[in-house]
Amino acid sequence: MSELFGLHELESLETQISTWLYAMKERNDAIVAIDRGEPDERRWYVRLHGEEKEFTTVWITLGQRTLRYETYVMPAPEENAEQLYEHLLRRNETLTGAHFSIGIEDAIFLRGELPLGLLREQELDRIIGTLYAAVERIFPVIIRIGFASRFAE
Repeated sequence: MSELFGLHELESLETQISTWLYAMKERNDAIVAIDRGEPDERRWYVRLHGEEKEFTTVWITLGQRTLRYETYVMPAPEENAEQLYEHLLRRNETLTGAHFSIGIEDAIFLRGELPLGLLREQELDRIIGTLYAAVERIFPVIIRIGFASRFAE
């Protein structure tokens, strides 16, 4: 089981994460906004402008043991669901630190989790970059699988 972090340590990590995220925004034009969750949440929303998918928002949540991260990829497929899910499962094999999953209303998400003891600025940068790059690579393919009739000529 991963280490349980106390209030003081979480407050320190919360400050570090905010500092790291705003520094990343200064260096990366793809990051268009960073917002916080409710005052009692340790949650950030990093909004990135993409080329294949107009926007990707990465939700980052600081827990007592882990940093959870996820992004909404697309709504539930209207057709070819089995083919789409097989494609995503095969893509999971090539991802590091993240996996495709089915979430609320059967929508497709890309999610991951990192023990807080491993959290560093470079790791946070890798997480955001991995989710962004994976969505940019896969979105055109899976949207055409799950909504094929909308793309028929």
